[in-house]
Amino acid sequence: MKEISDAHPASVAATSDGRTGLVNPGMPEGRFLDGIRVIDLTYYLPGPHAAWRLTEMGADTVKVEPPGGEPSRKLGGGVVHEANNGGKKIVELNLKAAEGCAALQDLVREADVLIESFRPGTLERLGFGEAELARLNPGLIYCSMTGYGQAGPFARAGSHDLNYLALSGVLSQLADENGRPVHPLNTIADYAGGLSVSEGVCAALVRKMQTGRGARLDVSITDVLAGWQGVHLAYRAAGLSDRGIPGIDGSLARYSIYETSDGRHVVLAALEEKFWHAFCDYAGHPEWKGGDERCGGPVHMEVADHFRSRPHEHWLNVSLETDFCLTPVLRPGELDNHPHWRGRTPLA
Repeated sequence: MKEISDAHPASVAATSDGRTGLVNPGMPEGRFLDGIRVIDLTYYLPGPHAAWRLTEMGADTVKVEPPGGEPSRKLGGGVVHEANNGGKKIVELNLKAAEGCAALQDLVREADVLIESFRPGTLERLGFGEAELARLNPGLIYCSMTGYGQAGPFARAGSHDLNYLALSGVLSQLADENGRPVHPLNTIADYAGGLSVSEGVCAALVRKMQTGRGARLDVSITDVLAGWQGVHLAYRAAGLSDRGIPGIDGSLARYSIYETSDGRHVVLAALEEKFWHAFCDYAGHPEWKGGDERCGGPVHMEVADHFRSRPHEHWLNVSLETDFCLTPVLRPGELDNHPHWRGRTPLA
């Protein structure tokens, strides 16, 4: 077993004023999972992010990588690996060799949680199927995280973030004005899957505290995303449009994305009457309150012209001085300059 000590600090993103960026979100006292031992047998982003979330809550996590390291070490010069593995102890094990298997067995005997993201059947072929893991540690919480789950016609299919978004129906909701799906610049599905795994593991840990029983979790990233479509499916079942909640698709002036004079963008989300009326009064156009807000209608066009009359920074300042659900569209590198993020510790 090769141990890589201090592979990454507990937090890898730092703001310009030196604050670390990805630690214990919203948890001032922090280490709620102190003493919980996690084995991370996952690669790339979804699984490592899930285990990282547990690590940030205090879990003692050992990430097991193959000799030479896991593939995400080569993505973005290693940034992807660093961003999702901070705070973990990283070891290299050859699970095709007796010594590596023996080392993993020792880890399993002492662990509370094991998360893996191999294709279904892979761990079993390596000698670590569900029955063997239960024999080694009856109280183990064993979580498999894959794109399509452990069973079903696509269980062993190769796949990535964009595939999960497409098959779950989410990508069809991320469309331009012509209905064409757009490429998200963030791996939404991967992070959603990671969040769901950490949620499920925490729930299983509660039951283990109550009963001593372990658990077997099967997390399909596509299934997680399909759960996000609940409102859309409910609308469809009621004989309505499967586009979901009316008015949140940019079809109303009060809830839309607008371009500024310098080609940047702001969001107005004044759904409630009190916010919409406050915005109309601020803009000096009380007549908008009862006008035609539909996309392409006169009010929508005039509101667009209103935002296009000033640069992004102007509207950012307006958003800080008013209360009608106006926010600037920020780039990742701008977060630490915004008062919201400066006023919260830590940035998460």
